[in-house]
Amino acid sequence: MGFTYLDPTKSAKFKDRYVTKIDETIKPYSGSETGDIGIIGLPSSKSSISLSMAANAPSTIRAGLSSFSTYSATQQKDFDDRRILDFGDVPIHPTSVEDTLDRLHISIEEMLQKGVCDRYIMLGGDHGVSYPSIHAFKKKYGRIGVIQWDAHHDVRNLEDGGRTNGTPFRSLLEGQILNGEDLVQVGIRDYSNAEEYDRYAKEKGIHVYTMDDVEEEGVVSIIKKELARLENQVDMIYLSVDMDAVDQAFAPGCPAIGPGGFTSRELLSSVKTAAQHPMVKAMDIVEIDPSKDVRDITSRLAAHVMMRFMYK
Repeated sequence: MGFTYLDPTKSAKFKDRYVTKIDETIKPYSGSETGDIGIIGLPSSKSSISLSMAANAPSTIRAGLSSFSTYSATQQKDFDDRRILDFGDVPIHPTSVEDTLDRLHISIEEMLQKGVCDRYIMLGGDHGVSYPSIHAFKKKYGRIGVIQWDAHHDVRNLEDGGRTNGTPFRSLLEGQILNGEDLVQVGIRDYSNAEEYDRYAKEKGIHVYTMDDVEEEGVVSIIKKELARLENQVDMIYLSVDMDAVDQAFAPGCPAIGPGGFTSRELLSSVKTAAQHPMVKAMDIVEIDPSKDVRDITSRLAAHVMMRFMYK
């Protein structure tokens, strides 16, 4: 005789017959499926220059997706038929940062070689994961443009600490993987960088927008302008969302929190605008430390960033 209510194969959570939660539409990749969106976890944070448990963020961001439905009232559309494949998390090396970066690069490269998805989301991890990720996409697509939401330039020197979460874009520029003119940095904040790195960004031709620029022009206008410029000179566009670009009031779970950043609405509207462009094929979300978060506020915001990218 079976159970009346108990089902040992399922979790005991409420199910509304009319509601589809996002996590219900995600399937693990098993080798034969194709999808609209591919997700991969890059749980690396040992290269962080400050104490960080960002390696735990991929799981908390995924868990956040279970709180939200597939229906967009704004677009008057249910995205319950969107095919999302999860490639799992890359196992990191327990001690070697360089070996970890190699593993991340190889794993993303192999995922892209499968050719089973149209667009991809990489869940970090600290910002150091952007270096191997963007490198892999460069090999696949050619000349790559990057729009980076960030309070920091992330072009620190390599002499003081090797490859860290503060060096991904210097590594990409110095390795001739990324051209300075193809990098857009939005949200750079006062008292968060050094004069040397501001000079370096200008020297390399990076298109930098501070929060004062955002205040004056509006972040959506900036994104539209830069998309129109990049589309004429690159083969694909990659979005890199460092969550510390967001004001600490809206993203308390970042290792480098600070005031004067984006509101959650500004981040979501600008990512949504960028994701509409047909040349945007990939996005990473980085720098969330769940151990510092409050009620998963930052991870839930990251889940919404994913939704603005996935559902268009």
